[in-house]
Amino acid sequence: MKHPAAMRWGRKDTPPQLEYRPYGLALNRSPSQGGEPKKTDIMRDHYYVTTPIYYVNDRPHIGHAYTSVACDALARYMRLDGRRVKFLTGTDEHGQKIEKTAKAQHITPQELVDSVSVSFREMTGLLNLSNDDFIRTTEERHKRSVQAVWKRLEASGDIYLGKYAGWYAVRDEAFYAESELIDGKAPSGAEVEWVEEPSYFFRLSAWRERLLKFYEENPGFVMPASRFNEVKRFVEGGLQDLSVSRTSFSWGVPVPGDEAHVMYVWFDALVNYLTATGYPDANEGEFWPADLHMVGKDILRFHAVYWPAFLLSAGIAPPKRVFAHGWWTIEGEKMSKSLGNAIAPGELVEQYGVDQTRYFLLREVPFGNDGNFAREAMVRRINSELANNIGNLAQRTLSMIAKHCEGSVPVYHEPAFTPEDRALLERVLVTSEKTAAEMREAMESCRFQEALSGIVEAASKANEYIDAMAPWKLKKENPERMESVLYVLAESLRGIAIMLQPFIPDSAGRLLDLLAVPQDKRMFAHLHADGPEKPADIPHALKPGTPLPAPVGIFPRIAEEKAA
Repeated sequence: MKHPAAMRWGRKDTPPQLEYRPYGLALNRSPSQGGEPKKTDIMRDHYYVTTPIYYVNDRPHIGHAYTSVACDALARYMRLDGRRVKFLTGTDEHGQKIEKTAKAQHITPQELVDSVSVSFREMTGLLNLSNDDFIRTTEERHKRSVQAVWKRLEASGDIYLGKYAGWYAVRDEAFYAESELIDGKAPSGAEVEWVEEPSYFFRLSAWRERLLKFYEENPGFVMPASRFNEVKRFVEGGLQDLSVSRTSFSWGVPVPGDEAHVMYVWFDALVNYLTATGYPDANEGEFWPADLHMVGKDILRFHAVYWPAFLLSAGIAPPKRVFAHGWWTIEGEKMSKSLGNAIAPGELVEQYGVDQTRYFLLREVPFGNDGNFAREAMVRRINSELANNIGNLAQRTLSMIAKHCEGSVPVYHEPAFTPEDRALLERVLVTSEKTAAEMREAMESCRFQEALSGIVEAASKANEYIDAMAPWKLKKENPERMESVLYVLAESLRGIAIMLQPFIPDSAGRLLDLLAVPQDKRMFAHLHADGPEKPADIPHALKPGTPLPAPVGIFPRIAEEKAA
């Protein structure tokens, strides 16, 4: 990771994409051009990221937390990188499953969704999410938006009235072709039932070539690349027209002009991303097209096939990217209701802490792969990387400053950084626009594990620097050099804390507080140090003599028995 300068931020096999910069020109790299990037229009300085809206048939579990924390890390990073951000999450509240469940519980569908939706809203606070909006598909603003999109599809000629006869899985709220069934069940294992009813259809069959052309022109539209290949193979195999309305139940958004029909729950749900931008009152609004839809791999088809077809038919730009992440197993077993092994986010936060939970979810596996949650692994990550590495670095550095420098930022006495000093600072502080761009690319490609790995590596190097410099010996042998070493360590801590903010915001903020870093000096731009000879010339660096609070521990060790 190359952020700081020596960190190796990225692989070379990332898909072509726009390099968004808060100020200046975007570089559009096309795989067919294979040479110098071409300059395009000045890019906007905002970023729109969405979680899927969570279906209110169950309470939040670790899978919901995973997606939400990943989106939050992206949103926080983009804000720290100088962009205006819109981060959306919410709940999907219509469909046959909701109506059936409510009836079984002898309550109204609205009462059911009200009771469950609040648990997802509470999750945003529990996990310290920084979402700007929380949307519910039962809101009036959403109904108006969905009906406006429907009318545009009708006007385009892509919606027609017919009759649906086929297999439907209530649990998945999805239609399946005969060829997709496995042992008489949906690919997900859900029971299917034969449904025959009048239905409006979307002419998806007419979109095969246009979708393939769109994919070719937007090679970074779906990530990871393996998922994009699956999408393209599905479309290449031919598409069937999609039923987009139901008449056998009433819990949904009425079809405009024909209220005997309610819209298919997935048509309704997908439009939420557009609704939150102000559509149709503000057309698509300043934040459309979305920069990233984050979804689980099980709902990729809806987002990468149906959604762009709906939007293109309506004359609306599709999102720039859909990222399909993997699933979690629990202690090696598939998470399921029958096993009763789903883990609620609140359980993890209560036992390990909110930032520790966030850290583990983004650090344990490369984002996009399947992962396994094991308490033993979580305790190991927390203790080895947060407590013993980053926490130990902070405690050692700040305790020595408190003891030997009168509790103030030490003075750097050397006329210039020594090679050892510079090596560490260059590892922690961004020293060029190139490394800043590499970090940006890593985050936009959702390589969170790599980003965190580089930060952990930087902390390890800082701990090695302490051992090599031995400031406790310098206290007697060369007090001025001791202060210089502690200054370099304090600066390194500042850089590490700034970089940690998207992932563990509370803990990083408390570390910056201990370094007396002002609130308005915590952006990624404040990392830049262009290699001046005197520390006082570093933009936004710690000012010698600044009083520091008494040091306190940031990352407590977790007792090993908590792994049980």
